[in-house]
Formats: sequence, C-alpha cells, structure tokens
Amino acid sequence: MTTGMAALFDLDWQRIVRALPGRERYKYVQPRVEREGTGWKIVSPNCSRNIDPEGGEIDIAWFEPDAQAATQGRWRLHARDHTAACWVLSRSDLTLPQAITLVCTDTQRSYWR
Repeated sequence: MTTGMAALFDLDWQRIVRALPGRERYKYVQPRVEREGTGWKIVSPNCSRNIDPEGGEIDIAWFEPDAQAATQGRWRLHARDHTAACWVLSRSDLTLPQAITLVCTDTQRSYWR
C-alpha cells in the first residue's frame, strides 16, 4: 500500500471511530474498529447477551471497499450472521458516510443486537 493510500485508509478508520458515539443503540458499550480484510469491522461487547451469553465481544458490521464499483470511494456494508458465523452483504455501492449512518441508526437491528 502506498503512503497516500495508507493515509486514506487511516482516515476512513478515524471517520468510523468518530461516528460511533452518535449511534442510537447500546451507547453505554465501548466498541472498537479493527482491520478486516481490505476494510474495517466494528467489534463490541455483547451487553444484551443475545449472541454471547457471557457478554464477550462480537462482530457488528464490516465496511469493505468495493473494488468492483465503477467509481472509487464506494463501500459494501456487511452484517454478521452469528448463527452461520459469516458476514452477509447488506448493502453495496455506498459512500462511507452512508454506510456509517446505516450502522449508527440501525432501525432494523441488523447490526446492534
């Protein structure tokens, strides 16, 4: 990865991290953002214990740069299927701000469970 691309990658991380305190669900937990493939995933304590009865950390959402998009700067957003232990594509062709908004509002409870 070139220096310029690395700086953009770090900026994307910062944008996600800064947006998380504004989310509508589970505001009292401290999620973190870490690398997942070519993108970023949100990991959070499972305070509802719906997924992990012990309250351990679970994957919430994965922001993946869309290499197939006609224009750069588009993202694919994945939700975690905890039963099947895999990521499920929920939306594609999004800007990063659009993807962040979907995760932070999460009206369908697709991410924060």
